[in-house]
Order: sequence, then structure tokens, then C-alpha cells
Amino acid sequence: MNTLSYKTVSANKATVQKEWVLIDAENEVLGRLSTVVAKLLRGKYKTNYTPHVDCGDNVVIINAEKVRLTGNKWTDRQHFSHSGYPGGQKIQTPSEIMEKHPVRLIENAVRGMLPKNRLGRDLFRNMYVYEGAEHKQQAQEPKKIDLNSIK
Repeated sequence: MNTLSYKTVSANKATVQKEWVLIDAENEVLGRLSTVVAKLLRGKYKTNYTPHVDCGDNVVIINAEKVRLTGNKWTDRQHFSHSGYPGGQKIQTPSEIMEKHPVRLIENAVRGMLPKNRLGRDLFRNMYVYEGAEHKQQAQEPKKIDLNSIK
């Protein structure tokens, strides 16, 4: 019996193979979109997934302004931020955020699903979100995927 076949392969920065993935956010529900994106960024669907290594893909999201929220979440949900100064608390609804910065709605949802450490900050830098159908990563030739095909 060959015991070498039982060795556990642990990925590292040199052995990881990263891909470029394109996701169209048009008519996608924000929460379902962001869970799939977080899983792609983390690399949890890969066979050589290692928890402490950035083994996920680079994700490009287009049409960020066309994302959906179900129910009354456009008006009832509240996003809190604080400037750090006394009385510097801001409360915004998703509709107010969408008017000024539609990209931030997706970024905040995905950031909340990543680890809260150095690895999570590095993983977040692998995501590129754009308003409209144009993006700056054409040279990388990202592979367009359908969110319904990923489980």
C-alpha cells in the first residue's frame, strides 16, 4: 500500500491557482449575491482550500446599481456609521446609500461575510465592483458565471 497517497495537501501562496470571475448583479438579491461572492473570494469551493491562505478567486461585479432587496428592506433596514467624534453617528437606509454610492451596498454586505482579520482585508482587495456594464479588468479575461449554477 502506498502511504504517499494519504498525504494532506496544504495550499500556500505559491501553489494557489487564482482565476478571474465576472458576475452580473442585475436583478440579483443582495444577500444571495454576497454569500456567493464571499465564498468565491475565500476559495471554499476548491479542493485545496486552506483556511489561513488566500486561495480564492478575483471577482469582478458589474451592474451594482441594479441589485435587488426583498420586502421592505429598502426603507426599513438601517446602516450605522460613526465618524469617531461625539455626535458623529450617521444612520442611512439602503435607498439613501444606493442614490449616492451603489457600490458600497455590495461592498459592505460582502465585507461583513469575510473574516475580521488581516486575511479578510486581503481577500476583500480581490473584489472589484462597478456601476454599469463596463469594467477595467478586460485584460484579465474574467470568466462569466451564473450565480444559480453555484451551490
